[in-house]
Amino acid sequence: MKRWLLIIATALALSGCGYNDFQRLDEQTKAAWSEVLNQYQRRADLVPNIVATVKGEAAFEQETLTRVIEARAKATAIQVTPETLNNPEAFKKFQAAQGELGSALSRLMVVAERYPTLKANQGFSDLRVQLEGTENRITVARNRYIQAVQQYNVLARSFPSNLTAMVFGYKAKESFGVPNEAEISKPPTVDFGKK
Repeated sequence: MKRWLLIIATALALSGCGYNDFQRLDEQTKAAWSEVLNQYQRRADLVPNIVATVKGEAAFEQETLTRVIEARAKATAIQVTPETLNNPEAFKKFQAAQGELGSALSRLMVVAERYPTLKANQGFSDLRVQLEGTENRITVARNRYIQAVQQYNVLARSFPSNLTAMVFGYKAKESFGVPNEAEISKPPTVDFGKK
């Protein structure tokens, strides 16, 4: 009889301390992170097709293509595991590599606009639309991940669930951030001068 009372008391204590919420929210952050990775992979898969189309259509700036290819290689070379979510250094490295790829692709699209035959190419146009759609999906997936991390972190820091977090070692998770906040706070320079 004492054993059953102990089991019931333990179950009630765990349900009231947020243990189950930690499990639910941890799984939610993992699922949201998987969707972020899925969208990054979709983008990485589009890059070779875009590069091949651009090479075939224009005497293109080799430096820009090289940057895109190198950024894709760097972004896909980082091994991402569920532990990446709990390792701030690995998370920042992954985030930086994805940022480089996004930046290189943006530059590729801007430079590609200078080539009329490339702009008229239906294959390139379709790939560009797919890439833009993928970038939007990445934004949505990242926002969902940020929200899931926020819910988890609030639970990890709120009383009395913060006591459960300390007992079981549930630490706050890293969220996406901006690598250089000072840089993005500057207004963009718009130059309509002749080229």
